[in-house]
Amino acid sequence: MLKLVISQTSNQPIYEQIKNQIKKQIIEGSLKAGETLPSIRVLAKELNVSVITTKRAYEELEKEGFIVTVPARGTFVAEIDKEKISNLGAKEIEEDLQKVVRKAKLLRIELKKLIDMIEKLYKGDEA
Repeated sequence: MLKLVISQTSNQPIYEQIKNQIKKQIIEGSLKAGETLPSIRVLAKELNVSVITTKRAYEELEKEGFIVTVPARGTFVAEIDKEKISNLGAKEIEEDLQKVVRKAKLLRIELKKLIDMIEKLYKGDEA
């Protein structure tokens, strides 16, 4: 069951919010391979957004291999192997860490201190 929450006040474009939330649900397993997704028109109506917005989200998800569209049948969650999901997750984490490292350098935080912060967070301790 697809669950999406769209924020009109977010800096993130609506199509990207849709794409990221669907992708997250697929990666987490709450949307399973072969599961039917709402049509572009139905989703646009449910979310009260334009068809162009939902179409762009679906196109990007399809390009990234998360969904497949079968003409006259609908849009479905694609079969994704665990390794691909792991690689995608690692890539996203690396991008996030790049931002953190840039900020740490800007604030002149030493590498050792940054690593200590990450270790504490990873182990669940309060930073």
